[in-house]
Amino acid sequence: MYEKIVQLKLPSSDGKLYETDCANTETMFRIIQSIPSPKAEPFKRWLARVGYERVQEIEDPELATKRTRALYKAKGYSDSWIEKRMRGIEVRETLTDEWKKREVGGNKEYAILTAEISQATFGMTPSQYKKFKNLKRENLRDPMNDLELIFSMLGEASTTEITRSKNSQGFSQNKKAAKEGGAVAGNARKDLERKTNKKVSTKQNYLTGSQTPKTLLK
Repeated sequence: MYEKIVQLKLPSSDGKLYETDCANTETMFRIIQSIPSPKAEPFKRWLARVGYERVQEIEDPELATKRTRALYKAKGYSDSWIEKRMRGIEVRETLTDEWKKREVGGNKEYAILTAEISQATFGMTPSQYKKFKNLKRENLRDPMNDLELIFSMLGEASTTEITRSKNSQGFSQNKKAAKEGGAVAGNARKDLERKTNKKVSTKQNYLTGSQTPKTLLK
C-alpha cells in the first residue's frame, strides 16, 4: 500500500507548506482494514456493512433506488423533489445507454457531450454551473430547484430522442445531437424566463433556500 501513498505539500498551523503523506479514498480504506488496533474495528464494521449493501444492490438493483430515496429523505428533501431527482437519474441512464450503443467512447466523451447539453440548456457547462452555485465536489443536481431539474431532464430526454430519430453514430454525430437536444431545453427555458421575468438558474440551494454552502452533503 505504501507505493500508493504520495507526498503533497500541505499548509501547517504555522502557515508553512510541508510534505505530507496523502492517499485516495480507496487506499485510505485499505489502510484502515490493515490496522490491528481495536479502535479501527468500528470503521471495519462500517466498511463490511457498506460492502454487503453493495452486493445486495447488485443482486437486486431496486434496493439501490430505495436507499437513494431514503438518503434524500433523511437530508430533508421533499417527496416531489425526490421524484424529479429519481426521474432525472432514469433519464440520464437512458441517454448514456443510448450512447453506449452508438460508439461513444466512454466517460471522457460522455462528459464532453454532457457539457454540450448543459451549455445549450443553461448557457453554462457543468463546471461553470458548479462555480455559479459555489460547489466543490458536490453533485451539481442535488442543490437544483424543481425547474433546474426539469430543464436538465428535458435537455437529456430531447437528446435521446434526437439521437434515436437521426440514428446518430460515433462521437461527432452524437455531439451534434447533444447540441440540438440541449437547444430544445434552452429555448424553452428562455421562453419561460421572458414570460416570468425570472431566471431559471439560481445560486440558491434548494434544500436550504440560501446560497449553496461548501459543506453541503454529497
